Amino acid sequence: MSDGPIVGAVAREITERPGRIVVAFLLVTVVFAGGLANVSTSAGTEQFTSGIPAEEALSDIQREFGPSFAADTGSTQLVQRNRNVLSKPAMLRMLEAQDRLQETDGLRVVGVSSPAATVARTIDPSATTTDAQIRALERATPSQIDEAVRANADDPAFTGGVSDDFNAESAAASAAIGVVTHEIPGAGGGGAAAGQSGSSPLTDIQLRSQRVVDTVGGDITVFGSGIISDEFSTVITDSLIIVTPAAVILITGFLIVAYRDLLDLLLGSFTLLLAVVWTFGFLGLAGIPFSQLMISVPPLLLAVGIDFGIHAVNRYREDRAEGFGIDAAMDRAARQLLVAFFIVTGTTVIGFLANLTSALTPIREFGLVAAAGILFTFLLFGIFLPAAKVVLDRRRDSLPIPTFSQRPLGAEGSGLADVLRIGVWIGERGPRVFLALIVVTTVASGGYAAGISTSFSQEDFLPPEETPDYLEALPEPFAPGDYSAVGTLNFLDEKFTSSQGGSVTVYVEGDMEEPTRLEEIHRMGEDPPSTFVSEDGHADEQSIVTVIRQRAASDPEFRRLVNRNDRNANGIPDDNLGEVYDYLLSSSSRDRALQYLSEDRRSTQVVYSAEADADQNEVTADGRAVAERYRDTSGIAVATGSTVVFAAVSDLIFTSAVQSLAVALSLTVVFLLVIYGVLEGLPSLGVVNTIPIVASVALVAATMRLAGIAFNAFTATILSLTIGLGIDYSVHVVHRFVDERTEHDLVTALERTVRGTGGALFGSMLTTTTGIGVLVFSVLSILGQFGVLTALSILYSFVTSMLVLPSALVVWDRLKGHDPDRPVEARSAISLPFVGGGDGDGGRPSAPEPTRGD
Repeated sequence: MSDGPIVGAVAREITERPGRIVVAFLLVTVVFAGGLANVSTSAGTEQFTSGIPAEEALSDIQREFGPSFAADTGSTQLVQRNRNVLSKPAMLRMLEAQDRLQETDGLRVVGVSSPAATVARTIDPSATTTDAQIRALERATPSQIDEAVRANADDPAFTGGVSDDFNAESAAASAAIGVVTHEIPGAGGGGAAAGQSGSSPLTDIQLRSQRVVDTVGGDITVFGSGIISDEFSTVITDSLIIVTPAAVILITGFLIVAYRDLLDLLLGSFTLLLAVVWTFGFLGLAGIPFSQLMISVPPLLLAVGIDFGIHAVNRYREDRAEGFGIDAAMDRAARQLLVAFFIVTGTTVIGFLANLTSALTPIREFGLVAAAGILFTFLLFGIFLPAAKVVLDRRRDSLPIPTFSQRPLGAEGSGLADVLRIGVWIGERGPRVFLALIVVTTVASGGYAAGISTSFSQEDFLPPEETPDYLEALPEPFAPGDYSAVGTLNFLDEKFTSSQGGSVTVYVEGDMEEPTRLEEIHRMGEDPPSTFVSEDGHADEQSIVTVIRQRAASDPEFRRLVNRNDRNANGIPDDNLGEVYDYLLSSSSRDRALQYLSEDRRSTQVVYSAEADADQNEVTADGRAVAERYRDTSGIAVATGSTVVFAAVSDLIFTSAVQSLAVALSLTVVFLLVIYGVLEGLPSLGVVNTIPIVASVALVAATMRLAGIAFNAFTATILSLTIGLGIDYSVHVVHRFVDERTEHDLVTALERTVRGTGGALFGSMLTTTTGIGVLVFSVLSILGQFGVLTALSILYSFVTSMLVLPSALVVWDRLKGHDPDRPVEARSAISLPFVGGGDGDGGRPSAPEPTRGD
């Protein structure tokens, strides 16, 4: 294959002035190393939800309806588990825990509440402090306590704090939730929201609170956004501590086998390190945060870097084995591989940049950083490593480093060469039949993969409830921390279906003082869908209607006002709503009312509880259907809420996966058609190049469904990534075949290709699949899924390149009318400064053919 003036000039610089190149690259490394100190972190779900219309609508609603104190407070949940949390000893422990938290300096406790406190106040209405409530319970008899529990059985505030198995008759429940409110000056309401972003002002408070609560007894767990935020962050660190050493050990082991020479091993490893420094230095210089998705970038750089390194060294060794000296062998290797590396880099960058079409910011940032990393890898392994190898090999005899095997991988006569020749054997005997089977398999795999599900949840970014035993057994400092967030979330979902499940918020616009407006809002919850929590045929909801009803139950004067304006005596006023609101907003219920009614009385929100085990897409669809009931009769109503936001992200993840796949595949095909047309005047080679990649993508997608792996925040990139990484293998094979075909008959060209390039690809595949596969040991489950799928995509790409490409190349060669027993005359390529020859000699190198010897 031809090279151009730039390739020739670079090859000459590598062999004539390698020291200058090495120094220049090391100086650039110093610049990028300066950016490492600026790398920030980002974790959790907020990085994915930010900027989504549903999330912006929810944020607007929260700002509009948030109570006046919301910007300065945050809350901690005290989750109590006991055979009976309503027993006297259990309730005393809850009150004692709250009391100790109130007395601890620095926790800024401004309020507490719990079912235990409610029971104590029922026994002694004057017990307004926690100390007084403890004394009231201590003096009470078991029968008095049971009677007080039953007295609150119909109070939603009480029943919302006890588990679903609450039995009023026996005054028993297996779980309860106490709430501690903290003052957080300048927090801006960040308690809950920040907990999903990986940074929360409540983290330190809740970690300290757990230590305080532990002194009371073992049945109370501290939980809240600060705990979640802490686990969002620590899971990244713990995963890197476990995965990085494992990857280094395994990769080093396979590189020893691949290079079989200490000097080459050290050089290849050092160049890999430079690629990581450049990429993460770019991260800091560009101001892009290190998110959980970025954990996968180093393994991706290793995948391509190892491939480039092994190819560069292996091709150089092939030329050395044929008798060429150091400079001549590196000149030949550089001229051939720079073009191949350029094609691989172009297609890989396209695969990653296809993620820029995603509506999700972290996926776009991942695509940009990965593409930059691949470009850096191309420069380092295409220019720096060959130059450094020339410098080192010239001084090899004087260095105190022993030289081991310099034999190329897949050399003729080796067992590996015999295995790699299977694809050639198939291509000789039945290429068309074999390709037909591959087409059928690809279509069937693609059809089966159409059923892949999509998911997005807070739990995706948290450690699993049960840490695998093999991770628990690791010694320090590799042992992961103790994680409780997912376990607590699952417990709350199981025990508090009505109060801890998801929710849908319906935002209603219109004049809220119009007669019957409240009746219309109330009717939205009639005959609720199955995903909504309901009672007596009406949805469990919180709205301005429930605030009015609760105020009327405790305020006789307000009750009379409501009754005077209630036409059908259902507790919902129909007339003079302005007067009703005036009274409500001038009472102690003002803050609660403003959570559901805007100050200008032009909008309201209704929050519907969803079943904890309901599918978020079904909940979202049902929420929109309920909002539609209002729109059909009265005006504007929009469904939103955290469940709706997460469902929207889930939809975007699926769209991102399909869209990036389509963009990556189409642009890759166009790029290859153009580049092979320019290089060889044979654009059809670009089509041949994509055949194994399409098969690999279909196999990866089918494997996802077969293994029950959904498209999520991590795996959404896997299909475009398969194209980006997998094309590497087929490009090297096709590129080498075209070179060999100009000098050999068809079968010999294929055999030399699979022996030389196939041997290097085998070493690269074995190393990178293992190196990336170690992500399965990550504490974060979805990162493990990503690692497994990435490793499989590389394995599938290697296998299809070795098995499918030979048959495709045989068919292509026959369709072009070439004589299989004679070499094919090199075609003249279009002149381009980087890749084209056009020097009048059929595209051969413009530089004189290097001579053998030193």
